[in-house]
Amino acid sequence: MSIQTAQKPSAPTTYTTRSWLAVAATMVAVAWGGNEFTPLLVMYRETSHFSQVTVNGLLGAYVLGIIPALLIGGPLSDRIGRKPTLIPAAPLSLIGSFLLSIAPNEPLVIAWGRVFCGMALGLVMAVGSTWVAELTARAGGDPAKGARRAALCLTAGFLIGAGLASVLAQWGPWPTHTAYLLHMTLTLLTAWWLSKTPETRQPERGTVGRTISLLTLGELAGLLRVPAAAHRRFLRVVVPVAPWVFGCAGAAYALLPQLLSSSAGSAPIAFSGLMTVVTLGCGALIQIVGKVIDTNRSARASAIAMGIIAVGVALAAVASHTLQLGLGILAAATMGAGYGLALVAGLSEVQRIAGDEDLAGLTAVYYSVSYLGFFIPMAFSALSKVVNFTHLFEIGTVLALVCLANVITAWRAHLPGARPA
Repeated sequence: MSIQTAQKPSAPTTYTTRSWLAVAATMVAVAWGGNEFTPLLVMYRETSHFSQVTVNGLLGAYVLGIIPALLIGGPLSDRIGRKPTLIPAAPLSLIGSFLLSIAPNEPLVIAWGRVFCGMALGLVMAVGSTWVAELTARAGGDPAKGARRAALCLTAGFLIGAGLASVLAQWGPWPTHTAYLLHMTLTLLTAWWLSKTPETRQPERGTVGRTISLLTLGELAGLLRVPAAAHRRFLRVVVPVAPWVFGCAGAAYALLPQLLSSSAGSAPIAFSGLMTVVTLGCGALIQIVGKVIDTNRSARASAIAMGIIAVGVALAAVASHTLQLGLGILAAATMGAGYGLALVAGLSEVQRIAGDEDLAGLTAVYYSVSYLGFFIPMAFSALSKVVNFTHLFEIGTVLALVCLANVITAWRAHLPGARPA
């Protein structure tokens, strides 16, 4: 039985080349909050006396918030609009930082803080990335440029948050509090700015409230269905690379700093921050030239990314054996470049595969698979009791090469333009 729908209001007709900036600022702020915890893992091990498995588990805890927010937020924004779905991200991020700031010795409170930060990050990744691409296109730009902008915003937020947090924790006042307080202030400013951004997708049934009230149970369940996720190119090219995006990044700025902390002298927290900045800085730099590498005619960007990742993981194996800081930094830089290019390659493939109706949903699925890689540091820490880190990184190198071979075999397979209507 069909539901009589109300007349949709006309979408805003004025989009400028700056319309995307407020969404970008929210993405930076929320990504900042998601990653400011990362360089502090060494601090929590030293001051709160958490085990390596515990701190890496807390690092991965925010994936428990990210994945549900991704899977629900993206498709929901297709129904009710981008703005009402993304507006809660900044307050959720603020709550997360608040919880992290009040209980530095309580793993359960920290875990909940990480989950709230993850929920916020999931929203900006699914909805923010799509909204930036749409705003870019509405202003006359290339949608692929929007995908690159979104990836760069996330990387910038991750980088700034980690860099400032490590400096403040190493040399600033109230090391377990100051970084979080600064971030809470930032979220308030970006939330206000976001409210001024033009919408690109109107509610299906006239208003947000009416659209939500008329959603049936079947439609709610249908939010989790993303038909484009079954596209053969997504399964053959995107999925095998996706876990390496944050898997190699997490290994570079979470595992290696802990393994090399004994070689960092009197500034292990600052060194951890340096490793994070190097990783994400190289990721940001390669994203700038991602337009040259990426192509809609083959899996070139994904293949090059996997090749770089394989080299980076191999360098990490050597660094974990020798405990040389220089090798560790080189490994972080290489894995960071692999992370950045893999992220751009994945988002670009999603942009090409998804139709207008599936873009937010498929972006959500892509990020969900990508963030599974954040459990790699915890898995490595747990497995290190029976297999040393050097051997674990060596196994990782072999797996990366297998994924590289898989991408090469699907070089031009199932290109979106060739799929049947």
